[in-house]
Amino acid sequence: MSIAATLEETRVYPPLPPEWPIVRLRHAFNFNKGLTITKENLQDDGIPCVNYGEIHSKYGFEVDPDQHPLKCVDVSYLKGNQSSLLRRGDFVFADTSEDIEGSGNFTHYNSDRQAFAGYHTLIARPKVEMNTRFMAYLFDSASFRAQVRSAVKGVKVFSISQAVLKPTFIWLPPKAEQRAISRFLDGACARVDEAVRIRQAQIALLRERRQILIQTAVTRGLTPDAPMKDSGIDWIGQIPAHWEVRRNFALFREMKVPGQPDLPVLSVSIHSGVSNEELSEEENIRSVVKIEDRTSYKEVKPGDIAYNMMRAWQGGIGAVSVHGMVSPAYVVARPNPELAANYFELLYRCPAFIRQMDAGSKGITDFRKRLYWDDFKNLVTLVPPFDEQVEIIEHVAETSKRIEAAISLKEQQIAALREFKASLIDAAVTGKIRVTEPAAGRAGARPDTVLSAQA
Repeated sequence: MSIAATLEETRVYPPLPPEWPIVRLRHAFNFNKGLTITKENLQDDGIPCVNYGEIHSKYGFEVDPDQHPLKCVDVSYLKGNQSSLLRRGDFVFADTSEDIEGSGNFTHYNSDRQAFAGYHTLIARPKVEMNTRFMAYLFDSASFRAQVRSAVKGVKVFSISQAVLKPTFIWLPPKAEQRAISRFLDGACARVDEAVRIRQAQIALLRERRQILIQTAVTRGLTPDAPMKDSGIDWIGQIPAHWEVRRNFALFREMKVPGQPDLPVLSVSIHSGVSNEELSEEENIRSVVKIEDRTSYKEVKPGDIAYNMMRAWQGGIGAVSVHGMVSPAYVVARPNPELAANYFELLYRCPAFIRQMDAGSKGITDFRKRLYWDDFKNLVTLVPPFDEQVEIIEHVAETSKRIEAAISLKEQQIAALREFKASLIDAAVTGKIRVTEPAAGRAGARPDTVLSAQA
């Protein structure tokens, strides 16, 4: 049975133009492995090194060490590791992924500068003539990635080996068509990427605005013309005249009540505060290591404050909203009736108060820092009248709801743009959209014309 017939039978991807040759990857590429090193072998100077981390998180699709900062290895690695050196036009695949979506992630080496493929990588070097820019788009297409994802094996970590990549199919349109497709996609994708960048910048501005509004509310109140006074603390400055500055020992008492086996185990995030339900096993793998003996856990009740001693310096603090329990590594503080926990959370997740927790934490390096109860209780808190705290909480909730709705809309637009980009790439590299070089002396079809037609 011919390759074309095999593809049609398996239906791994849409039908291709009949004149496009189809080959297995092993017949078009030679393979090598990246350096056998670890993170400890990386340094700031030397020979640039493309590691799987950069492929997954920073420089997927293409990399140029003159434009993209890379960690390096010592020049001594040049001796005995020539097979791991990269050439312009090479492809570097990450050989492991934490999720199925990342299986097949790669980068196209777009430089003449000497560089290595690093740890957990595979090098695919073309051995037949091709437009490597076109091939980069083909490797990035849903049709090619579907082949990789159907072949990888794993549960928590997926392995992408040569045995997975070599049997996959690629196709090679005529050289002029490869060039035309790559140029078309360069223009079209650049326009989509710019549209995404604009919306990401808008989201960043919305989040910044929300943080400014929150910070203003919890440190200056909701009445712009309210009389002010000096707080007596340089980094706080002026506060409303009727507010107080109190030490936490006057506002909280530490709670060490043992948890109960049937209570959910809650976590504290530096991004979102205290969770309102127990993490699933999948979420827990990446964030919290649970202790099997739950008798050492601490009970928390709605209205309590909980913080992670080891992450308080990063903002790992929040108000509890459900009855549950937390890790022994957390501190539980119960406020007195004059302090609303949700107001306190808003205040202590502001940058200035996170810096206060950082300054109060003990440890010679960041990852060893701990904010113990004896240090937390000496931190300062701004205390408006209770009714005003409630008004601030409600104002922030209402404002945040509007801003979150605007952010959600931008995120939906970004998702739609990325989906369109993926479908455009797949359509172009599989021949659903036929792209040809413009004739000499006249302009060809502009990528944005196609974008408008497809939108």
